[in-house]
Amino acid sequence: MKSNNDSPSILFWGTPEFAVPSLDALLAAGFRVLGVVTTPDKPAGRKQLLTSPPVKVYAESKKISVYQPETLKPAGYALDLPEADLYVVAAYGKIIPKRILEIPRLGALVIHPSLLPRWRGPSPVQFSILNGDHETGVTILQMDELMDHGPIIVQRVVCEVNRRSYSELNNELWNAGAKLLIETLPKWIRGEITPIPQDESKVTFSKILAKSDGRIDWNKKAIEIERQIRAFTPWPGSWTVWPERDLPHRVRIDEAQALDYEIPDGAAGYVSKTEKHPLLVKTGKGSLSVTILTIEGGKPMPTDSFLKGHSDIISSSLV
Repeated sequence: MKSNNDSPSILFWGTPEFAVPSLDALLAAGFRVLGVVTTPDKPAGRKQLLTSPPVKVYAESKKISVYQPETLKPAGYALDLPEADLYVVAAYGKIIPKRILEIPRLGALVIHPSLLPRWRGPSPVQFSILNGDHETGVTILQMDELMDHGPIIVQRVVCEVNRRSYSELNNELWNAGAKLLIETLPKWIRGEITPIPQDESKVTFSKILAKSDGRIDWNKKAIEIERQIRAFTPWPGSWTVWPERDLPHRVRIDEAQALDYEIPDGAAGYVSKTEKHPLLVKTGKGSLSVTILTIEGGKPMPTDSFLKGHSDIISSSLV
């Protein structure tokens, strides 16, 4: 569609890199985007340099006005946003109060990378992998003041989860969400869609991930640990402690494969090897063949390279 002054105006809310495809799709389709609301610039990296959110960087490259309120709470928010007919939200990162959501005449639509009501919350893609879901997809819902709670506008199964990593699956879902948004918006604007309430009996929740969530419990099944590694790369990472001599090392497992092979020696966490698998770790059921790992302070290394300098990890126990 071509942009014109009679088409409904949109205010886009988003922050991270994976929200950019939705904004890009809106512009490419000719929708009239009045501005972008994103979170404030934050220190990032080892040098803690003040860094703009990816959505802001993209918006400025397209000469779109950017708004970065410190808070959306009534006491500290002047509500100086442009008056838009519709809000489109993609991973903004903060709860938007009801009084703000009620402003646009066409409401607020949010893109969510899961098949709601499964995996509400901030980490739906990670939890889809972590829990061994067979398939996942994207949902566009009418936003209310509760997290991922509003009625569903449209939903689409995108792909099987299989052995996908978080980064791969996340990118596929957000790109699919951008495409679904463009297909859905004209019907929503014309009033052709009736939102469907979510089935509260089927709700599951994800949570904000912390570094401590990444510690590997070797008593779990090998397949569960493999899922954790795929779900938690790059953040918070899946890590363990190698108590080498008097200087324990934290080791991050970046890539691994679950095997049915049972290591005959040691307890869960015991490190062994076979001809085909140079670094195997015993688990509660099966074993984990590690292919890429990172020792604390180092860089990711293939197992063969790692063993050249750390061959004594074989026959040790990870905790």
